[in-house]
Amino acid sequence: MTSYETAVLAAKAISGKIGLEIQVIEISDISVLADYMVIATGNSSTHVKALADEVEYQLDKAGISVSHIEGHRSDTWILLDYVDVIVNVFSEEARQFYD
Repeated sequence: MTSYETAVLAAKAISGKIGLEIQVIEISDISVLADYMVIATGNSSTHVKALADEVEYQLDKAGISVSHIEGHRSDTWILLDYVDVIVNVFSEEARQFYD
């Protein structure tokens, strides 16, 4: 699976759980960290965690393991690192702050 396909699968997982403001951004020209970044918003701390869990579940089902997770105990921002794809799930407040 290409990094683009991984990013799209993550975005679809988020969409399936009614994630908000989903964006898939190609960053390969400006970053050596990843090829794509997926950004989404949840409407509560529970929703943020549910979105991140769904991404992890759907990608794991496709044979793609998460390399690193940051903020899983946080209620405002969770980052899932899939090496070539970075998924950021924000609360509405955190998204406004970082936007």
